[in-house]
Amino acid sequence: MDRTGEAMTIFKDHFSGHAADYAKFRPNYPPKLFDYLASISPGRELAWDCATGNGQAAVGLAEHFAKVIATDASARQIESAQPHRSISYRVAPAEASGIDPDSVELILVAQALHWFDMDRFFTEAKRVAKKSGILAVSTYPCVTVNPEIDVILSKFYYQATGPYWPPERDLVETNFESIRFPFPELTSQPFEMRQQWNLAQLVGYLRTWSATKKFIAACGFDPVDSLIQELGGAWRDWEQTRQVSWPLKLRTFRVQSGA
Repeated sequence: MDRTGEAMTIFKDHFSGHAADYAKFRPNYPPKLFDYLASISPGRELAWDCATGNGQAAVGLAEHFAKVIATDASARQIESAQPHRSISYRVAPAEASGIDPDSVELILVAQALHWFDMDRFFTEAKRVAKKSGILAVSTYPCVTVNPEIDVILSKFYYQATGPYWPPERDLVETNFESIRFPFPELTSQPFEMRQQWNLAQLVGYLRTWSATKKFIAACGFDPVDSLIQELGGAWRDWEQTRQVSWPLKLRTFRVQSGA
């Protein structure tokens, strides 16, 4: 079995079954994030969006790089990806991308590192990165709206769906503090993701959670259905849009390729 085949056998697929909803309801990354990543990259010829999902981050990178290779182990996710003339979408696991060695100036892993075989991915990052290339890892925790609604969402996140989050989710909560990155870390700035959503859009987003899907598989009903009445009372008007936000945490590293 080749490296790609081996990596595909360990791929933990939590999202293929609802790729269309994932594309529709996942929040967008702020343009300032990509401005910043481009500013710290040693060049702007090639970026790799690893575990691209539906290509949200890849499209942002494409505004700054001549070419973006966007990979995901899920063929369904790639099928739902946003087309762009500068983006080459490929089905490939993070640990065996098939990208040429010493070719990538920026590697971005947005809300996905916790699913990887870390040691194998770090080896792959070192293989494909140009000398002084950048590895950027971003995460965002639970959504916030306002104090009243946040209490409801927090209870749903930690209590209703809490037991159904995969154990890897703990890495997101701690911003990967327990991971030993083999590259020197740079100082990074925080960002925030913001959306103007009505209640139906927020409900759609909650249904994309991997924990929600696991709850449904285990219990036979959708836990979001039990949440709608309480959320509706706090939201008041289903059609009213509110600012929905996520603190976006970013960690960046200088990959010492060839060292």
